[in-house]
Amino acid sequence: QVQLVESGGGSVQAGGSLRPSCAASERTFSSYAMGWFRQAPGKEREFVAAKGWNALSTNYADSVKGRFFISRDNAKITVTLQMNSLKPEDTAVYYCAAARMLSRVSTEYEYWGQGTQVTVSS
Repeated sequence: QVQLVESGGGSVQAGGSLRPSCAASERTFSSYAMGWFRQAPGKEREFVAAKGWNALSTNYADSVKGRFFISRDNAKITVTLQMNSLKPEDTAVYYCAAARMLSRVSTEYEYWGQGTQVTVSS
């Protein structure tokens, strides 16, 4: 069964950094675009960042541009989200997901991880 497993969330004070990562269970994911989404309590899931299968195309939400950086390692079938200058409003459950094409739309992602909690205190 295809799986995406996130790790590396946690709690940090405002201004700090976290680096969640996501590992895929199958090598076929190296041909998928990989994205990160987040969902805060009482809010809809929102796009954070995504990178194309060949790592040449990248997309960021305006709210994280310049602070968050997505990278992928197709040899290890992992995708990482480097989160810097964290703010309390970044608090959410972060999900990685895989899609056949680079997209900011959650419904275009076929596979999802279980999520990892990120909490930023002021």
